[in-house]
Amino acid sequence: MTEAIYPQVRIVSARFLRPDTAEQLLNRLVQVGGIRRMSINGPSIPATVPYGPARGQPNPHPDRKIIRVGNQDVQLRVQVGIIILELEDESYIPAIGEAVDNVFADKGFSCTVQQGRYMKTRPTLSDYAKYGPDADREILGLVDPRRKDGPVIIQGTK
Repeated sequence: MTEAIYPQVRIVSARFLRPDTAEQLLNRLVQVGGIRRMSINGPSIPATVPYGPARGQPNPHPDRKIIRVGNQDVQLRVQVGIIILELEDESYIPAIGEAVDNVFADKGFSCTVQQGRYMKTRPTLSDYAKYGPDADREILGLVDPRRKDGPVIIQGTK
């Protein structure tokens, strides 16, 4: 099986995004299309307080919300800082840059779009240990092997 090399871009914000800004940006990106895989990175927002005197109680963090991306509800588990996209081809990169510029035009901080190699393209040892030899290649390298629940998969238009 020949490996196709798909272009990847990283959207880096100068600050962590609020849920409403993240929802707006992700919806713009979904409208552009051409996205094969997407990873949203940032510090975790646990559902329960992990340590201290309130350990085990619900975490009242204001950024742990359900956002609507496309026509699907997604629970934000992280404060959005970096969004990594793997695209079908390079023709979508200018449209993604334009979508990012439109979202951040009225914000008080900047956001950059960088092109490079940010996702793993082949299975890692952790992927093999968690999923076995017949793992789905679409989620390889995107999932934390220690996490109990799986990734959030947003269905595209294809």
